[in-house]
This record gives sequence, structure tokens and C-alpha cells, in this order.
Amino acid sequence: MNIDIEAISTLAQIPLTEDEKRELKPQLEGILTFIEDLDSLDTTDVKPTSQVTGKVNELREDSIGEELSVDEALSNANERDGAYFVTKGVFDES
Repeated sequence: MNIDIEAISTLAQIPLTEDEKRELKPQLEGILTFIEDLDSLDTTDVKPTSQVTGKVNELREDSIGEELSVDEALSNANERDGAYFVTKGVFDES
């Protein structure tokens, strides 16, 4: 198996040094080979599993507890605007 570590690095937006690329390439190839091995197993009689613990939803009644005032909630904010946190915009380009 031969993977393009440069393309993976670019797609993942993870800059890698040449040494890191040399080290990671065989590791990634090994992982993909292992996945291919798993893919070759016969699972026709294996039931799909969504969870294995046997637990069911554990629900509790909602209850009102201790509340923070606006000032307490914002006391460690780097920046605030009245009763709101001020943060960098998600879609800002800067």
C-alpha cells in the first residue's frame, strides 16, 4: 500500500516536517492495511451492534439549583458587552 502523506497532511491541514512524514507514512500504511484485513472478515452472522453496555437511558427530574448572576457568569470574561460574552466571530477571516 502506498499513501500520499503530503495529500493527507494538506487535507487535514496539519503541517508536517519531512522527518514527521517519513515516520508517519509507514504507520498510516499499517493502519490502512489492518483495516483492509478487517474488511476481509466474514461477518454475515454477526448482528450489528450500536452499544455494548446494556444500559438504557438514565433520566432524572429537572431541578432548579444554584444560579449565577449575570455578573458572576461574566466575571472572568476577557471582553463583554452588557450581559453578553464578546468572542471572535466564527466566520471571521482574521
